[in-house]
Amino acid sequence: MAASPPFKLDDYKKRMDGAVTALQHEFSGLRTGRASPSLLDPITVDAYGAVSPLTSVASVSVPEPRMISVNVWDKSVVAAVDKAIRSANLGLNPIMDGQTLRIPIPPLTGERRQELAKVAAKYAEQQRIAVRNIRRDAMEHLKKLEKEHAISEDEHKRHGAEVQKTTDDHIKKIDDTLHSKEQEIMQV
Repeated sequence: MAASPPFKLDDYKKRMDGAVTALQHEFSGLRTGRASPSLLDPITVDAYGAVSPLTSVASVSVPEPRMISVNVWDKSVVAAVDKAIRSANLGLNPIMDGQTLRIPIPPLTGERRQELAKVAAKYAEQQRIAVRNIRRDAMEHLKKLEKEHAISEDEHKRHGAEVQKTTDDHIKKIDDTLHSKEQEIMQV
């Protein structure tokens, strides 16, 4: 049996940073009342027998503050793009105009703001879980190294404390990101 690789906290830190970055990317797709091309980033389209990101079948632009324009390159995919946008649960209703979909961004109602805040909280919880899973992986790695006598019990405890501190820092970053996004959503 091969020995486990040495413990590197940076590897786990990078994975946790990835979870925070993923959250920020998901939040960029949450609508706050202004049109933004990143609003449609999370949308995938069932086209050509495969699921692809919206940006691989169309170009997205913002001609005015409350309007998104989606120019679909292939006429046969327009209906699939329309369906994907409507079913993305963003509260958007595209207007078809040939190969172009115009999407008016309605002002957010209080109820819609509450729903978006819940979606934001759900995204944040998914990334908290991801960070905790990374912590679990790190702790299992440490346990395995101690069992193989590659590190001492004291080193295991010290590294374990470092992993926990890193985890706590990343959970706090996620909570802070969520808090600022909730404030942005609730701002009228």
